[in-house]
Amino acid sequence: MKRLFYLVNTIDSVESISEDLHRDGVSNWRFHVISKDDAGLYLHHIHTASVLDRTDLARFVERGLIIGGLFAAFFILPLALWGGLEWPTSAFVAMGVFAVLAGGWLGGFGGIGTENYRIRRFHKDLENGKYLIMVDVPKAEVERVEALMAGLHPEAALRGESSSVNNPFAAADGRVHIMH
Repeated sequence: MKRLFYLVNTIDSVESISEDLHRDGVSNWRFHVISKDDAGLYLHHIHTASVLDRTDLARFVERGLIIGGLFAAFFILPLALWGGLEWPTSAFVAMGVFAVLAGGWLGGFGGIGTENYRIRRFHKDLENGKYLIMVDVPKAEVERVEALMAGLHPEAALRGESSSVNNPFAAADGRVHIMH
């Protein structure tokens, strides 16, 4: 799946785009809108983006799970194998599971307060009252949806595309960097 990002200036444009995309077979699960005007979106019956689309919650939870798994692999596993403790195996397994889950839980605290790395570049536009439309499209249909939007809604500026899958290793600019 690809996620297409469009910016528009008015809620009437958003409503018209929503109707056209729904008529074309795009369901609410694949259509998300972010705006400062949540009440206006609600009054116009437009599907708003969820907390998972607005924040980095999922990405930070994934990072926390990975860090918890690494902690379990590098500290708890050696303790179980060479620590000289006469504990049952289930105790070490429970500590490992706890480390992984605690890492994910703690990671969520950082992610819930952080703007999603994919929409961060649109922050100023959103603050200025624009509407960000995100459409999730199968890769085979990207060109068709882009042509539909360009033909019916020239006021909607295509501002980018990305994968609809989170990347826990992405940097703030959305790219994976080996060296900064």
